Parts: sequence; structure tokens; C-alpha cells
Amino acid sequence: MKDTALMVVDVQKLITIDALYNFNAFRESLAKLIAEARSSGTEVIYVRHDGGKGSPLTKGNEGHNVADFAAPKADEKIFDKTVNSPFLDSGLLEYLRSKGIKKLIVTGLQTDYCIDATVKCGFEHGFEIIVPENCNTTFTNNYMTGEQTYHYYNDFMWKNRYAKCTTMAETLEMLQNDKYEPKKY
Repeated sequence: MKDTALMVVDVQKLITIDALYNFNAFRESLAKLIAEARSSGTEVIYVRHDGGKGSPLTKGNEGHNVADFAAPKADEKIFDKTVNSPFLDSGLLEYLRSKGIKKLIVTGLQTDYCIDATVKCGFEHGFEIIVPENCNTTFTNNYMTGEQTYHYYNDFMWKNRYAKCTTMAETLEMLQNDKYEPKKY
């Protein structure tokens, strides 16, 4: 799909661990989605968070690299960011516009931080945002469990406001068929 890109946000070795909500389903779903995107000719774009000097998420540290199960191929683009939004001062927005990308399939970590910022900022920049089930996750925090956070954003906050929150089957069909449109809920 030439006007669609799959974004894999912050799936970095240091923070992509079993303690994430529904981790096994996340890992399996994301690996399947990446494989289907590549097979269909949909561009896969990676975003990594750089926490700055002294942070274990600093470029050059092993923890900064993309987790092995989702690792980029040599020809796939990687953008580094220093804030929650991948669109600010990373070159990503300019790249997407230069490629004619209109739809972003957003996946990655963490639901309540960088994925929320990616969904909302992408929407504000005029992209159609698609969020497939089990393709974002987060940790439990002092206010909500990882599961509550996941459902709050995917089932309430983003759905039909900022994004089309789709099943995996719908997303895979979308990648396989250029004319497919996910149903509205």
C-alpha cells in the first residue's frame, strides 16, 4: 500500500519485556503485522526514543536498539526522537509527506505515553490513524493497571475520535487489499 506506512514506535530492547501488559500477544501480533506489511509492500518505519546523555535509552547503548523480534531490515527507515511525539524535530513528518503517506498503522510502546502522542499528533497532522488490536502495550502505573490503560486508550480515548481501532484480521486484510476500509464501530 503506497499511501500507508506501518510505524513501530519505541519497541526497544530495554523496555520491551515480559512485564508489559499482554506481552506475548503483543509480540506475536506485532511480528505478524510486520511480516504482512513487508509482504504487501507497505513501508515499515521505526521510531526509537533517545533519553539523552546518561540514559540507558541513549543511542549507542544496547537497550536503545529495536527488540530482536521486531528488528528492522537494513533498508527500513529509523527515526530517533527525544520527546513523546515522533513528529517533533525527528524528520519523520517531512519524510512521510515526501512519500505521499496518508495512513499510519501505529504500533509499539507505551500506550499511555508515546503511542498516545503518536496517535493524537498524527491525527492533528492530517494522517488517517489505524491502531490494530494487541499491537500496543504498557506497564502498570500508580493509577491504572497495564490492562486498564490499554483498554482506556484503545476502546475509549482513540476509537472513532483520533483513530480507527481495528482487529488484527481487519488490519491484515487492509494490508492485503488496497481498497479495504475497516468498518466503523
